[in-house]
Amino acid sequence: MLMNSSKASLLIVDVQTRLLPAIADGETVLQNCIWLTGVARRLAVPVVVSEQYPAGLGRTADALLEAAGDARIVEKTHFSCVSDGCLAGTAVDERRQVVVVGTEAHVCVLQTVLELRWQGKEVFVVADAVGTRKAPDKEAALARMRAHGVEIVTREMVAFEWLQRSATDLFRAVNRDFIRDN
Repeated sequence: MLMNSSKASLLIVDVQTRLLPAIADGETVLQNCIWLTGVARRLAVPVVVSEQYPAGLGRTADALLEAAGDARIVEKTHFSCVSDGCLAGTAVDERRQVVVVGTEAHVCVLQTVLELRWQGKEVFVVADAVGTRKAPDKEAALARMRAHGVEIVTREMVAFEWLQRSATDLFRAVNRDFIRDN
């Protein structure tokens, strides 16, 4: 199954200021989330941002919020966005495909994507845009997600599938601004 920009939403899970410094290679995870958010906005893919208990973990990283523009921001206290109910009425709820990035892969991302799959959604987790505090947790989470029918992809796989073809002005702009030399 291919990702399609007209059927997809981007869900950014808990990329928060007090959690991010503890994430292994957290700066790369953040930059990949920002990159994919920029691509999503350019291609009119709606973006939803979740925050786990922001009073304790801080808000979403400023640079990511800036890239997300007018994205819907939802707060939660459950680890899973689905269990919390915070995705009701958002693009994630309304669209068939959900591309997921964020932290932590083995907690909030895992629980959210498994419940999205149980709801019948087509779920894609961007391996280079999810993180954990410890590498073995990320590896186990990605393996478990894959075993439950979640597609594990990279940020460029998302971009090229959303674009679908190269002979367009939109492709040339995205290639220039995001793909070439990034």
